[in-house]
Amino acid sequence: MNQDPCSKCQHPLVWQGQYHCEHCVKDYIKVGFCPDCEAQLEKLQACGASNYFCNSCNELKSKSRVRFEYRATE
Repeated sequence: MNQDPCSKCQHPLVWQGQYHCEHCVKDYIKVGFCPDCEAQLEKLQACGASNYFCNSCNELKSKSRVRFEYRATE
């Protein structure tokens, strides 16, 4: 079980192939934002590692500095 809270009801989100709130019955995606320019980051995955790239700054960003938020899927 994931301990990240739902942005609407604050109940914990559950990982079911995507983030899901059982209380609100909604699915969410995790979106990262650049700590420097606030642009949405592109997630790059290779060899089991995840990195985040900012197309505005044109550089990789450290995961520890990235601001994440959960957005409801349509």
